[in-house]
Amino acid sequence: YLHKRWSLVHPSKVFQFSRSFFTPILRTLPWYVAGSQVLGVACVVITGVWMGHYRGGYAWDGSAQFNVHPLCMVLGLVFLYGDAVLVYRVFRNETKRSVKILHALLHMMALVISIVGLVAVFDFHSSAKISHMYSLHSWCGMLTFVLFVLQWLLGLGFFLFPWASAQLRSWYLPLHVFFGLLLLAMSVGSCLLGITEKLLFSMLGKIKYNHFCVQYV
Repeated sequence: YLHKRWSLVHPSKVFQFSRSFFTPILRTLPWYVAGSQVLGVACVVITGVWMGHYRGGYAWDGSAQFNVHPLCMVLGLVFLYGDAVLVYRVFRNETKRSVKILHALLHMMALVISIVGLVAVFDFHSSAKISHMYSLHSWCGMLTFVLFVLQWLLGLGFFLFPWASAQLRSWYLPLHVFFGLLLLAMSVGSCLLGITEKLLFSMLGKIKYNHFCVQYV
């Protein structure tokens, strides 16, 4: 009886099940990745055109300084962050060390670009005598950014420059993956809150939503 029960969970059977289950997913993975890149680039381009063409362009002084903020946050905390999450699936056959470095570099690029975006919006608010941290978008965005920095630093300490034991790393890995995906969702949500807020402040009382203004669409 025990032998029969063991045969049901034998590693070879688990491997066969995993292979049969994941093979179709792996075959279609390139299409999903390509689709994500198209959508990601489209988000960055649309945000860039919106701020650059419809909202007065880009500058580091004056009213156009604010426009740097949405573009940087979408580029950093949505597009590059999303790509950093994908590298472990896209480059699953490469050496783990190389993928770790790429993962960390993409996060670092996202961090630097996001800092530029935050500096731009705080400078703009200071110059225009606008209060800081006054909206739901402000608090959600700042919470997301702080947690993103903490997640990146913990990832460096646990995995890229590992000071922790193998047992501790294996314990933290599921948490790192979970909070990485959660923070990506929070980044997208914060960006959507910010875009909605900017539209309402810019267009409310000027153009009705049901007129299908290009910026609303």
